[in-house]
Order: sequence, then structure tokens, then C-alpha cells
Amino acid sequence: MAVLQTAHLKLQTISYFSDAMSDQIIVAIDGYSSCGKSTLAKALAKKLHFVYVDSGAMYRAVALYFLRNNIDLKNHDQVAEALKNIHLNFHSRDYETHITLNGEEVSGEIRLMPVSDKVSAVSAIPEVRKEMVKQQQRMGKSKNMVMDGRDIGTAVFPDATVKFFMTADPKIRAERRYKELLPKNPYITLEEVFENLAHRDYQDTTRKESPLTRAEDAVILDNTDLSPDEQLMFALSKVEPFL
Repeated sequence: MAVLQTAHLKLQTISYFSDAMSDQIIVAIDGYSSCGKSTLAKALAKKLHFVYVDSGAMYRAVALYFLRNNIDLKNHDQVAEALKNIHLNFHSRDYETHITLNGEEVSGEIRLMPVSDKVSAVSAIPEVRKEMVKQQQRMGKSKNMVMDGRDIGTAVFPDATVKFFMTADPKIRAERRYKELLPKNPYITLEEVFENLAHRDYQDTTRKESPLTRAEDAVILDNTDLSPDEQLMFALSKVEPFL
């Protein structure tokens, strides 16, 4: 109990202390699918009063647009033309970050399996990555920010103040993702989710354009046996020296 109380006080102190910061700070969180990157990034941004940008949601929104419009991923002209018609925005509501695609709220739909099955292939397209990186870098020019994704610390913000690389046991990752998807899709199986994650890992780590890899100066965060609060405390301990 004493440890938890101390941790709570420390979280409060960091949260208020961040209001007095003067220098821009960018926290980059990379890692495998379903490692809890978004969970950590949201919690960290909330405690520090930073802006949270979910780069994965951006690629998912692009994948959703491509699915809806039957874009041939191998047709570079179609892809380039489609990207001109995609306008993404983030907004906060009840301490949650939501994404809109051409003005439509799509935060829920982009998490469904059809998009999950497509997103790695879409994010591997050089034109898509270049456009998304351009938008992400534009977002990070003037605000303290926490951003999570696959190449934030290596390609988007190689000079980020603090970098994390998250990982966890594949079975634990699949179980977490399964529990997240089950309320939306009661017919999904754990085996389907496990296979989807394995396929995405392969695509993410072997693609030519900005493959998933740990930046040399990134702190490894293996949260296989960590609770959300424990991983938040670990992350805050690494960011605190820069506040």
C-alpha cells in the first residue's frame, strides 16, 4: 500500500510539474502490435499534459479508405490519387483521442479485423509512409507530444527526447487483443488473432520502407508481466529527468 501511495504522489507531482516546462519534448513509443503502446502513450500524455498522436490510427484510417474505395495497393497512380483525398484529424473527448477520416469519426471501425488484416500492407507502401510521416512531423513541430507507432523513434522523430521500444510475449499479446476484439466481434477466435499478429509482425519487420526496428538509443520495455500502472511508472521514470 505504501508503495502505491508513493507512486500516486509521484504521478501527481510529475503531472503538475509538466505545466512549467519550457522546452519541447517528444516521447516516441515503438513496438510490436498489441503490446500496449497506445495504452501507455495515452496514459503518459494525460499525466504530462502532452498531446497524444496515435500514428497507427492514421495508417488504419488510410487502410479503411482504401478498403471502402477498392484501391489497388499495387497501382501507384491509384494510391497517389487516393492519398490526395484523405484528410485526417485528431480530437480529444473525455480524455480520449479520436480520429476522423474526411470528417467522419472512425475510431471504432479502424480497429475491426478487415482493417487489421490490411493495415500492414498499406503501411508498407512508400507513398503512404512518406505522406503520413510528413503529417506526423508537422504535428510535432510546436507541441510537447507522445506518439506511438512502428518507426517513430527511427524515421519520424529520430531525435526524440525519449524513445521506448515495447515488446511482450506473443501469446500474451494475442490474449490481450482477443479480449479487446471479442465485444465487437463475438465470433472471432484466439487462433485467428494470434495468426493475424504473427503475420503483421512479419510484414512490419521485413518491409523495405521503414521496417519495425528498435532505435539504438531506445529503452526496451517488456510488459509481459507488467500492469498498465507499472509500465506507466517505468516510463515516467525515464521521462522525468527531462522535465
